[in-house]
Amino acid sequence: MMTKDNGLLLAFYGDDFTGSTDAMEALAISGYRTVLFLEPPTAEMVERFDGIRCIGVAGTSRAKNPTDMEAELQPVYRQFADIQAPIVHYKTCSTFDSAPEVGSIGKAIELARSYFKDQAVIPLLVGAPPLGRFTLFGQHFARMHDTVYRLDRHPVMSKHPITPMKEADLRLHLAKQTDEPIELMNILELEGDIEAVKERYNGKANKPGVLLFDVLDEERMRVSGRLIWESAAESGHTHFVVGSSGVGYALTAHWNAAGMGTGDNAQHKAQVKPAKQVFAVSGSASMVTQQQIENAMKAGFHAIRVSVDQIMNAESAPRELLDEAIRLVKQGESVILYTAMGPEDEAIAATRERFAQLGMPELQSGEFIGRQLGRWTREVMEATGIRRVIVAGGDTSGFVTREMGIYGLEMLLPISPGAPLCKAYSAEAEMEGVELALKGGQLGGPDFFENVRKASSL
Repeated sequence: MMTKDNGLLLAFYGDDFTGSTDAMEALAISGYRTVLFLEPPTAEMVERFDGIRCIGVAGTSRAKNPTDMEAELQPVYRQFADIQAPIVHYKTCSTFDSAPEVGSIGKAIELARSYFKDQAVIPLLVGAPPLGRFTLFGQHFARMHDTVYRLDRHPVMSKHPITPMKEADLRLHLAKQTDEPIELMNILELEGDIEAVKERYNGKANKPGVLLFDVLDEERMRVSGRLIWESAAESGHTHFVVGSSGVGYALTAHWNAAGMGTGDNAQHKAQVKPAKQVFAVSGSASMVTQQQIENAMKAGFHAIRVSVDQIMNAESAPRELLDEAIRLVKQGESVILYTAMGPEDEAIAATRERFAQLGMPELQSGEFIGRQLGRWTREVMEATGIRRVIVAGGDTSGFVTREMGIYGLEMLLPISPGAPLCKAYSAEAEMEGVELALKGGQLGGPDFFENVRKASSL
C-alpha cells in the first residue's frame, strides 16, 4: 500500500476517456507529472514513473447506468482510499453531462461516502475558464466557437442525444440525481480578503452535503483551489472532490502560487517531431467534430464512412473498408474512419434502429461500435506501422484504447484545451510509445486533425 509519503498530490477518476486526458492535461501543463492509467494502478505500477505527482484512472461511468457505475467505481474508490493522496477527484465533463439513469454524478457522490467518510461537505467545481466553461450564481455556461451559451441554450448540449442539458442551474440538475443537500459558494462570496472568504467557506463546509463553487475567471478559480486544498490539509485525511478539469486548474494555480511545484515537467522535454500522416477514427456525432472532419478533408485527409452494416458484420471483417484504409495509409495519406457526419446524419437513426431490432440497449451499442473501431484501428496500425493516431468521441476513445492494448498515457504536447497529444504505454512492443490524441465531441479547434498531424516540440 502506498502512503502519504509517496509524493502524490492528487488521484482522479475520469468518467469518460477524453475527459480523463483533459484532467491529465490540466495537471501536466502546470508542471505536475501525471500518468493516466486504464485500470486502478498498483503501487508497483506507479513506482515505474519517476517524479510522478498525480495519477488518474480513465473510466466509462458517464455511459453507464447506476448499477454498472457501482461495479466500476467501487474498486477505484477502494484503491484510491488505500493510496491516500490528499485529494481524490471524481472528474466530470465540463458540461456536466449526466442524468439519473446514465452517468449519474449523484450516484458517484453517494458511493464515495462509503470510502471517504471523514468529510462533511463535498466540493463541486465545474467551471473551467481555459476550456470556456463558467459557473455564475449556480448557472453554467459553455463557449462554442466565439459565443458563450447558457447550458440549456447551448446548440449542442441542449440537444445531446443521451444527456440533453435542459437545466443550466447545476444545483437543480444534480438534485435530480441525489438527496444530498446542495449549497453554493457564489462569486460574491469568493471576493475580497482571503480570511473573510475562508470564514464564509468554513460556514458552509461544516454542513454535510455538496458545495458548488462559482467559477468566472482565473483568480476566483485559484481562490477556490486554495480553499479546497487547505481544507483537505487541515483535516489530515483524503478529501473527495467532484468536478471538471477546472478542479485541476484550480489546485495547480494554488500549488504554484504556494511554491509547491517545480514549474518543470519531464514530458515537456520529449522530442516530438511532426508526423507525415495520421490515422483517425471517429464515433462522435457532434457538430464540432463534423466541422473538424470537413476541414481535415479540405486539408487532404481521406474520410471513409463506416456504415451500420459494416459495423454489424465486423466479425467477418469488412475487407473492402479496411483494405482501402490500409492502402491509403501505406501510400502516405492521412485517413479518417467515421460513423456519422454531425448530429443530423441519417446514419444515426439507421444505426439506432438496427440495434433496437437486435434488442441491444443504446448504451451497449455505443460500446459495441467503439470496440469495433478499436479492433480496426489496431489492424490498420499493425498492417502499416503508423504511429500517430486520433480518436474522436468521449466514450469511443475509452473503448478504442482498450482494444489497442494500452495501460497508460502521458501528455506529450498540448494541441487544443482538453485534447492533448499523448504517449501511450503498453506491455506490447508494437503499441509502446504510440502517439495518441483523444478528443471529446465538443473539444478541439476547427483544424484539430491537421494540428495533431503537424504537432511538434522542435
